[in-house]
Amino acid sequence: MSVDPLSQPLMRVRQGRLIAGVCGGIAKWLGWDPTLVRLGYVVLSVISVGFPGIIIYILLWILMPQEPA
Repeated sequence: MSVDPLSQPLMRVRQGRLIAGVCGGIAKWLGWDPTLVRLGYVVLSVISVGFPGIIIYILLWILMPQEPA
Protein backbone atom coordinates (compact mmCIF):
# COMPACT_ATOMS: atom_id res chain seq x y z
CA MET A 1 0.00 0.00 0.00
CA SER A 2 1.45 3.38 -1.02
CA VAL A 3 1.20 6.54 1.06
CA ASP A 4 -0.29 9.62 -0.57
CA PRO A 5 2.42 12.35 -0.40
CA LEU A 6 -0.21 15.08 -0.06
CA SER A 7 -1.40 13.56 3.22
CA GLN A 8 1.88 14.66 4.82
CA PRO A 9 2.26 18.24 6.09
CA LEU A 10 4.14 20.74 3.92
CA MET A 11 7.52 21.47 5.57
CA ARG A 12 10.91 22.80 4.56
CA VAL A 13 13.53 20.06 4.29
CA ARG A 14 16.76 19.91 6.26
CA GLN A 15 18.65 17.42 4.08
CA GLY A 16 19.43 18.42 0.50
CA ARG A 17 18.38 22.04 0.75
CA LEU A 18 20.16 24.70 -1.29
CA ILE A 19 18.92 27.90 0.37
CA ALA A 20 16.07 27.45 2.84
CA GLY A 21 14.62 24.08 1.84
CA VAL A 22 11.40 25.54 0.40
CA CYS A 23 11.61 23.97 -3.07
CA GLY A 24 12.88 20.70 -1.57
CA GLY A 25 9.95 20.68 0.84
CA ILE A 26 7.44 21.31 -1.94
CA ALA A 27 9.05 18.55 -4.03
CA LYS A 28 8.93 16.09 -1.15
CA TRP A 29 5.30 17.00 -0.41
CA LEU A 30 4.29 16.48 -4.05
CA GLY A 31 6.51 13.42 -4.54
CA TRP A 32 8.48 15.13 -7.33
CA ASP A 33 12.18 15.53 -8.07
CA PRO A 34 13.57 18.59 -6.21
CA THR A 35 15.62 19.63 -9.24
CA LEU A 36 12.47 19.91 -11.37
CA VAL A 37 10.72 22.01 -8.71
CA ARG A 38 13.75 24.32 -8.46
CA LEU A 39 13.95 24.70 -12.24
CA GLY A 40 10.22 25.37 -12.42
CA TYR A 41 10.53 28.02 -9.72
CA VAL A 42 13.37 29.74 -11.59
CA VAL A 43 11.47 29.67 -14.90
CA LEU A 44 8.30 31.06 -13.30
CA SER A 45 10.31 33.75 -11.50
CA VAL A 46 12.02 34.83 -14.73
CA ILE A 47 8.71 34.88 -16.61
CA SER A 48 7.16 37.02 -13.87
CA VAL A 49 10.19 39.36 -13.93
CA GLY A 50 11.62 37.84 -10.74
CA PHE A 51 10.20 40.09 -8.06
CA PRO A 52 6.97 38.17 -7.24
CA GLY A 53 8.91 34.90 -7.18
CA ILE A 54 11.38 36.28 -4.65
CA ILE A 55 8.59 37.61 -2.42
CA ILE A 56 6.73 34.28 -2.55
CA TYR A 57 9.92 32.37 -1.70
CA ILE A 58 10.64 34.61 1.29
CA LEU A 59 7.04 34.28 2.51
CA LEU A 60 7.21 30.49 2.22
CA TRP A 61 10.57 30.53 4.03
CA ILE A 62 8.92 32.36 6.93
CA LEU A 63 5.58 30.52 6.95
CA MET A 64 6.59 26.91 6.20
CA PRO A 65 7.74 25.04 9.29
CA GLN A 66 11.03 23.19 9.10
CA GLU A 67 10.87 19.40 9.32
CA PRO A 68 11.97 17.99 12.68
CA ALA A 69 15.57 16.90 13.11
